[in-house]
Amino acid sequence: MMRRIAGLAIAALGLLAACNTNDTPEGGVVVARVDGVVGPIMERYIDRILTDAEDRRARLVVLQLDTPGGLDSSMRKIVQRLGRADVPVAVYVAPIGARAASAGTFITMAGHIAAMAPNTAIGAAAAINADGSDIEGTLGKKIENDAVAYIRGIAELRGRNADWAEQAVREAVAVNENEAARLDVIDFVATDLDDLLRQAEGRTVLLRPGVTATLTGLADAPRVRLEMTIWERLLAFLADPTVASLLLSLGFLALLIELYAPGLGVPGVAGAIAIILGFLGFGLLPVDTAGLVLIALGLGLVAAELFVTSGILGAAGGVAIVLGAIIAFRDTPADFRPPAWAFATAGSIIAAVIILLLALVFFADRAGRKARSDPFAF
Repeated sequence: MMRRIAGLAIAALGLLAACNTNDTPEGGVVVARVDGVVGPIMERYIDRILTDAEDRRARLVVLQLDTPGGLDSSMRKIVQRLGRADVPVAVYVAPIGARAASAGTFITMAGHIAAMAPNTAIGAAAAINADGSDIEGTLGKKIENDAVAYIRGIAELRGRNADWAEQAVREAVAVNENEAARLDVIDFVATDLDDLLRQAEGRTVLLRPGVTATLTGLADAPRVRLEMTIWERLLAFLADPTVASLLLSLGFLALLIELYAPGLGVPGVAGAIAIILGFLGFGLLPVDTAGLVLIALGLGLVAAELFVTSGILGAAGGVAIVLGAIIAFRDTPADFRPPAWAFATAGSIIAAVIILLLALVFFADRAGRKARSDPFAF
């Protein structure tokens, strides 16, 4: 039964991975909503959209962007992907009330066309520490100067206001859509997608040095809205730090139950799957692998305590878990870090279950000794 359940789980994950829509018609306009924190999931999603559009020779890709910012590493990979795209890409800060803050500023300015909807904002691109504090000293200057050089290069390549881009990094300035258009930070303000396509019609954009493309026939081109696939949605769900930490904790508890009462089957299989999914989620996050290894070691030591009951393995496992959590998330931005209450809740539940199981083991052993010493007791 355990093999069948595990096989079905693996088959289900395989089917989810294969669920990748590719129905973009030739010469169409691809529209994709890109919102949330800039991270590995957004990076993969944009890469798939552009690859699909390139395969179908789309006239234009419109990335409808709304982000508070995110990881520098993912932002740079997205900018690099836009830089080597074989199709024109319009980054459209929308809908009304959206923003392209921090890393979103770099992505917007890297688009072949940059546009914003009414009541939107762009800027505030200063680099900060993972906990949101300012980066002090020489390190702060190095990171700031590197970011300034990077965003100025992007702005100059796309013919946009490089001086304002530098201000967005050095002074964390931000502007609304009208001011952004006046300062040549973006190309124009578009009230909706139809307005964007109308204003983009006839423009010649620079895909990369020496390669240009002229946008024609946008109004009559078929439009295809691409969303995340089921597999990408699952990865995005698992990459939530709260979900990943809870999966890891609940999976470990299920395995403890299976170890205490072997033969049940379902807790063991469900626990193993939850732990695998939890580590998969953490693997998508910017965490230190050494910390995850320490957490896994700590969980194993705590589980071994059920069989040894010395107290040493359990204590060592607890220390390993705490150290692993500190190491794993020490440089992780706040948006990708599990909240404190998740750690506290998971730790409390694990501690309570371990104490309960150890108590059951103790009383069972005590009853067994008593039965052996008094075989005729009823």
